[in-house]
Amino acid sequence: MKLSVLLGKDIKGKDPDITGITSDSRQVKPGFVFAALQGSLDDGSKFIPQAEEAGAVAVVAKPGTSTEAMLVAADEPRQKLAQLAARFHPGQPQMIAGITGTNGKTSIARFCQQLWTMLELPAGSLGTLGAFSAGYEYTLRHTTPDPVEIHQVLSTMAKLGTTHLAMEVSSHGLKQYRADGVRFALAAFTNITRDHLDYHPTFDDYFSAKMRLFTDLLPSEGVVVVNVDGAESDKVVETIKKTSRRLITVGRAGNDLRLIETRSLPDGQKLIVHCGHETYDLHLPLVGYFQAENALVAAGLVMASGYEPGQVIPLLENLKGAPGRLEHVTDRVLPGGLAGIYVDYAHTPDAIETALKAIRPHARGFVIIILGAGGDRDKVKRPQMGRAASKLADQVIVTDDNPRSEDPAQIRQEVLRGCKGAIEIGDRKEAIKAGFDMLAPGDVLLIAGKGHETGQTIGTMTIPFNDAKIAREIAGAS
Repeated sequence: MKLSVLLGKDIKGKDPDITGITSDSRQVKPGFVFAALQGSLDDGSKFIPQAEEAGAVAVVAKPGTSTEAMLVAADEPRQKLAQLAARFHPGQPQMIAGITGTNGKTSIARFCQQLWTMLELPAGSLGTLGAFSAGYEYTLRHTTPDPVEIHQVLSTMAKLGTTHLAMEVSSHGLKQYRADGVRFALAAFTNITRDHLDYHPTFDDYFSAKMRLFTDLLPSEGVVVVNVDGAESDKVVETIKKTSRRLITVGRAGNDLRLIETRSLPDGQKLIVHCGHETYDLHLPLVGYFQAENALVAAGLVMASGYEPGQVIPLLENLKGAPGRLEHVTDRVLPGGLAGIYVDYAHTPDAIETALKAIRPHARGFVIIILGAGGDRDKVKRPQMGRAASKLADQVIVTDDNPRSEDPAQIRQEVLRGCKGAIEIGDRKEAIKAGFDMLAPGDVLLIAGKGHETGQTIGTMTIPFNDAKIAREIAGAS
């Protein structure tokens, strides 16, 4: 691709072939466009000489930036990078649904993929767990990766035949313009509670970043699905109603997909859902009321993609949960019965409360929770997490999550401030073993915080660690 084609305009002088785009000067090769971005720790303009030496023919940067290559000036270089990446990797699935909110994004994305697949469409999902479609699996570094990676993945999926895609869109990704250039047709909101305030200066900034999906990235003819039972949904509905975008509301207070009744069952839950002139009596094979909310959001998105309620809603009975999302990983076999062990990604006060409320109906006895808090993240939420756990669980064990560069003992103390009387066991595997030893028939053990993750980051090292695998090993040895 010629530079003029990439930029969408005629240029004076040389019009070199562009061989790649990157914001990492170490990856620059001859013919590359280098984006000099301002990061939290470094200013990318410092690496322009290194990029030029490696063969960069153009530099995306703020106006007035000094470079011997062609300057592609932009007041928002991150946004320009995303737009150029979309041109350089132009392929995208025909129908893309963007999903944002604090909790539920991963489950909804996977549910959409499953529903579309049941409808015999070549579907995929992209987000925390990676990018998946038929015959394709790709591990991502972030929930919403950098725009070059996003568009490489989208283009590959389109070439492999993926026509429908559900994509998680994080607040970081929205604030940093990573998802700009993605051709969204649908969008969804789950809920918004305290999270990522180590990055966003205020909750309002966090909320505003989320809203970019609906106001900036989704075209005016797009459709928005809102879980009106989710925190702050009233503000989202108000925002959408000020635009021309079509609004679908779901949940107990939903106008389009109304959840009439839920009842917990040993293997999931019974749902009664009203849509249009029909009422559906369903068995959802997933634990937790929040999964009913997530399933309805996914159904709303799939219906908005061109399907009738009667084609979609009955398929909810066939959904499978996403890994690490209130996942039943094993049981402890005891004289007199079983005790269930679940793993969940909950790492915010609201998510912990939601998970414990969801698991309680499935426990005939006590509920035990193991949790920790991540290092180098929002510290204010740590005692709040402890309080949520102690309020709803019968026993709390505080352990290490991903301490990263912080002192693990200090993190544990901050969590313990919210849950007096909790047991402190720093070693996560030992904490899980201790939780097992406490179980009696009918009890439930919830291992919270890491969910699907396969490593634990301590200092600068990430060691192999998977909660579900450890739980199964302990169950097999007990």
